[in-house]
Amino acid sequence: MYNIRYVQHTISTHYRYYSPRANAYGERGINDTLLLDVIDSGETRYRDATHLWVFKDFSERSDNLLCAVLVLEDRLVVKTVMHHFEVI
Repeated sequence: MYNIRYVQHTISTHYRYYSPRANAYGERGINDTLLLDVIDSGETRYRDATHLWVFKDFSERSDNLLCAVLVLEDRLVVKTVMHHFEVI
């Protein structure tokens, strides 16, 4: 995957590879297109210079606020994706 916002290749540690989470993401309708939409156009909150959360509201989804936990390295790493996320 290649994202526009950070202009680099994106690696998802849980979503794409052999993980019990991969099936859960598919069941929730989270695919590459939706994940890239969150990353490219969602709101951001930085923990520090390389760790952040990107989240976006999807009114058509029952779990309407999706959040991707990201690490900025030589490639953008998606650590996990959360649903039913709340911004505090």
